Amino acid sequence: MNLEQLRGFITIAEVGHFTRAAELLHLAQPSLSRQISTLEQELGSELFHRARGNISLTAAGQTLLPRARRMLADEETIRSEMADLAGLRRGRVRLGAPPTLCVSLVAEVLEAFHNHYPGVQLQIFEAGSHRLLELLSGGELDLALIVTSEHAVNDQHLQNRPLLEEQLVVIDSLDRPRLPDTTELDLRTLAPVPQLAFSHSYDLRASTMQAYKNAGIAPNIVVQGGEMDAVLRFVERGLGVAVVPATVALETPGVRAMPLRDPQLSRTVGLAHRRDVSLTRASTAMHELIEKTAITLAARHEQITALL
Repeated sequence: MNLEQLRGFITIAEVGHFTRAAELLHLAQPSLSRQISTLEQELGSELFHRARGNISLTAAGQTLLPRARRMLADEETIRSEMADLAGLRRGRVRLGAPPTLCVSLVAEVLEAFHNHYPGVQLQIFEAGSHRLLELLSGGELDLALIVTSEHAVNDQHLQNRPLLEEQLVVIDSLDRPRLPDTTELDLRTLAPVPQLAFSHSYDLRASTMQAYKNAGIAPNIVVQGGEMDAVLRFVERGLGVAVVPATVALETPGVRAMPLRDPQLSRTVGLAHRRDVSLTRASTAMHELIEKTAITLAARHEQITALL
């Protein structure tokens, strides 16, 4: 049984004539007759009473007719839905990212993606890279932005593409600075200055604390456990300084950014997905847009850090 046979059957049932139905379907009448004969053989039942000048449905034909119409309607629905997906008018993307990237790279990507594909549903998961890799491996994410300098991708089922390298900088309040303008910053100079530490879920906190540990010194943390927006606001108000990616500093009014010279801290941002699962059209479009946006962001990052 195929849809062409069902379409022929429905047309004959509606017009009550083989020749007229063949004309409507743009088929030769013998071809249509063969289709119906094959369909009847497959079903094991005659579908029409064939009397000269009078074609009517048998009991089997009457049973099949509403089902055949429903099957053709389902075909049209499927074609429409597939066309929507092909044109990215519908679909879903599940994207994971660390909080520090949600206020920079992800914000730019989502704005552009939604403008291009407003019908695609976006689901965003904020977490540290380790947790994001777990979600990706478990099939709960389509794509994940991760900090690869802190978490190597060891799962053979995951593919990771490095996107950009970000310098970490120290931000201080413009109105109530904690550091003098002439300070040449290194960790030993920075350590006694009041500092704001992020939540333990932030990869940024782990990398900063590891740098202090390697140097054998401890920072003067006055507030800890904050989320990105809160820490940025606290810095603006002069509560202390914080170590953040340069791209975050660029988007924050009311603060100034200063580089660390010894050691110079940085992180690598990568885009990961599962090797054994094909990306949907919507996820592929998101993947491509993230890569393009990262290139622009990297160029902007180089310009800014050159001025620091």
